[in-house]
Amino acid sequence: MSAPHSLQHLYVEHHGWLQSWLRTRLNNAADAADLAHDTFLRILQRRQVPAVLEPRAYLRTIARGLVIDLWRHRDIEQAWLETLAGLPEVQVPSPEVSALAIEALVSIDRMLDTLPERMRCIFLMAQLDGLPCPRIAEHLGISLSTVERDLAKALRHCYHLMFEAPV
Repeated sequence: MSAPHSLQHLYVEHHGWLQSWLRTRLNNAADAADLAHDTFLRILQRRQVPAVLEPRAYLRTIARGLVIDLWRHRDIEQAWLETLAGLPEVQVPSPEVSALAIEALVSIDRMLDTLPERMRCIFLMAQLDGLPCPRIAEHLGISLSTVERDLAKALRHCYHLMFEAPV
């Protein structure tokens, strides 16, 4: 069976079910429709539809990841809006700048999410809190060489994702 035929079959047979499944989880028909569409778009972007024994479980797995992405995006957007609410009106950026800032924050969040937990914690303590490596080591109860090694790995990882990964 060719990939387009498999995708077409998958879509025809399971799109309605997937959209209904998403609607019950999101309690929003528009978001459910968008994420159902995005689920099939993800499969299409892979350029090959895998042979799956349980198509609904496969679709559910992809859709669940998209739901998590949606919630994370909304959490970031809400945090941004709360930050803006505390600013004087003259300092509030334009809607265009806000949209760009939210997308940048979502990208940073995705990048940080790919780091192991300890490495992410070290990176954030160094970058956001401005703590030097010896203080981070003391705070986390680990060796200075571990902090330095993890921070270097985190920086390399972020650099790789930003400049070497295909867009």
